[in-house]
Amino acid sequence: MKSLKGNILTHIVRAAFAAAALVLAAGTSFAAKVVTVKGESTYYDDGTHSRIECMRLAAEQARIDALAKEFGTTVAQDIVQTDRISGNREHNDFLSLSTTEVRGVWIGDIGEPEYEISNDAEGNFVVSCRIKGSASPISNEASEFQSSVLRNTPDIVGADNHFRDGDTMYLYYNGSDNGYLSVFLEDEQNNVMQLLPYTSDSDGRLEVRKNKEYIFFSPKHNQDKSVAVDELTLTAPERTEYNRVYVVFSPSEFARPVMTGEPGGLPVMRSSDFTKWLTKARRNDSKMGVKTMNIEISPRNI
Repeated sequence: MKSLKGNILTHIVRAAFAAAALVLAAGTSFAAKVVTVKGESTYYDDGTHSRIECMRLAAEQARIDALAKEFGTTVAQDIVQTDRISGNREHNDFLSLSTTEVRGVWIGDIGEPEYEISNDAEGNFVVSCRIKGSASPISNEASEFQSSVLRNTPDIVGADNHFRDGDTMYLYYNGSDNGYLSVFLEDEQNNVMQLLPYTSDSDGRLEVRKNKEYIFFSPKHNQDKSVAVDELTLTAPERTEYNRVYVVFSPSEFARPVMTGEPGGLPVMRSSDFTKWLTKARRNDSKMGVKTMNIEISPRNI
């Protein structure tokens, strides 16, 4: 089994980037228009998050602020009706649920986010963030697909973004179109590793079929016996770490980025170069879809 550690010379993914898959969701794509946007936010912690986690949450809020200012928002409302009988009388209960979604997609940061960190009267972190990045309006052209990271169990029931040191990671995928798939992982040191296609795949491309469920990084579920499966163990023995998984799909074959790496190791590139590649790829392919999943790995003793 291959472990992903911070030095990326091995197959260990030292992972995590907790919580939500915010703005780069599956089924969104980049149209030809890619613009530069700026946003800012202030995150007030309640004492339950680390300094690094507070910075990450402030940056995510700033990205949403930038997208909302540039592309606007959409408010959706669902009304749920429930009929019940109490005391021989019939009652109708109505529940209104409103959600606000930004109408743009974040491609990548331009430069490093700027932070101002202080503490409130109770000692909790107060983090202000200013951020600049590339973004695009949401398009309906991209193919729909579902994908989840799986913890320790190569089955969709194991879907979980929170890992412990030594846990195994698998990936679930199912899409609505035939096409090509690639998966990357970004670590805290601004390195991006290619997880799929597998390192033993001399073809350098991974073709997937529509309406077919795939489990990757599991030898038991390997559907191409000519290619050896890379098994992934996530490690964070000393402190909680945050990484991000990118699942990239297109009905058309697309050129992979230029990456380097040790023999037998995972191909790797800098985050800034990966962002440039992804921006160009999505600008040229309006049907390319990307899903990002933030994952968190904690030491066993926490």
